[in-house]
Amino acid sequence: MGQGPAGQRDTGAQSVLRIGLLGFGTIGSGVYRLIERERDEIIAATGVELRVVKVLEKDLQVERPGLPRELLTDDFSSIVGDPEIDVVVEVIGGTGAAFDFVKTALESGKNVVTANKQLLAHRGATLFQLARDLHRQIRFEAAVGGAIPIIRVMRESMIAAGIHTVYGIVNGTTNYILTAMAQGRGDYAEALTEAQKLGYAEPDPTEDVSGGDAAAKMAILASIAFKSRVTMADVSYEGIETLTLDDVRYAGEFGFVVKLIGAARLIGGRVNVRVHPALVPEDHPLASIQGSTNAVFLEGDVIDEIMLTGPGAGGRQTASAIVSDIVSIAGTKTTGFLQDCSCYKSLDSIPSEEVPSAFFLRVNVADRPGVLAQIAGAFADEGVSIESMIQKGHADQAELVIVTHPTREDGFFRAIDAIAGLPVCKGRPVTLRVLS
Repeated sequence: MGQGPAGQRDTGAQSVLRIGLLGFGTIGSGVYRLIERERDEIIAATGVELRVVKVLEKDLQVERPGLPRELLTDDFSSIVGDPEIDVVVEVIGGTGAAFDFVKTALESGKNVVTANKQLLAHRGATLFQLARDLHRQIRFEAAVGGAIPIIRVMRESMIAAGIHTVYGIVNGTTNYILTAMAQGRGDYAEALTEAQKLGYAEPDPTEDVSGGDAAAKMAILASIAFKSRVTMADVSYEGIETLTLDDVRYAGEFGFVVKLIGAARLIGGRVNVRVHPALVPEDHPLASIQGSTNAVFLEGDVIDEIMLTGPGAGGRQTASAIVSDIVSIAGTKTTGFLQDCSCYKSLDSIPSEEVPSAFFLRVNVADRPGVLAQIAGAFADEGVSIESMIQKGHADQAELVIVTHPTREDGFFRAIDAIAGLPVCKGRPVTLRVLS
């Protein structure tokens, strides 16, 4: 860390850590403002002054209230080529230019802080290896849980906990939408519009509602938990775009709440990671997680079960995690296993088809004798057992809502294919997993 130059006001800091900030959007501006606002507190706690000295943006003519114009640059080389800059903070997103920027920053001797979950889930292996080879740090707490310090807890506090399961709600946007639907504030489209108006959902919400955002986060969490690299290609994921109010209401009749769940499991030495909507029992702690809040469960041989919860969507929460990572770099004199993913194992994946799960299904059928027997027969052929069922008649049709006992997914979906092909069925059944 460089010392403060002559002529700077005396802040009482023992040293200055200079920061190059890549991007000044919602998160980047939040990082800058938080550093300015909490400057004295950080100095008092650490003896280090955090100072943003350059901000990279494409258009230098746009007004950015509160940011001195002299800090702006559209030349990345002016940041990585500045020997006085200690840390590069990447908040531009994406996996193209962001990868090049982070790679070059590491090669130029800078430590890096990023909130870019997609970058780490798709191309993190290369960057972490480079950082290790060059004895540089990549800090990425803000990439997963917003204000929840899940990365730090897993890498430091739980290193000997024997973690075998990580699961929970890791996307605030979808949780807000599902909460609104459960509370009767509208269907999926209406709840999404509400989330966008309040800033919980982006104008293009695809990454969130498709499950892609949660999948990237689960790839990162699984890599840390199981010490084996998990990428986006290893994660199966589904979103919430096709969920209807009927699904949410029927779930309530069975005593469930619908949530988008990310789950990573170590099963017999193999790893399964996936994201999907699931019915959560009303008495489970995750059922009470509402709005944009996130919650993550850690299960291990030593710790049994621990839940961490906190705000999961919003620029302020992400900015807080980024500043925390910068402070961690300031207080770390050497690099080591706590600054990377520590993926020293190479575990095989287990296909989701082999993983057992209970299921909810909803299907419209002709209301005539023998229909239930045909459906039960299709399930029996694949060893699927029915736990409970609701039937509601509509003229000459009936709607069947069924919850099964846990069963292998491949057998269940073979049964669904058979049921969909029955002449008495009016379309393919809607299926959702049940959190066991």
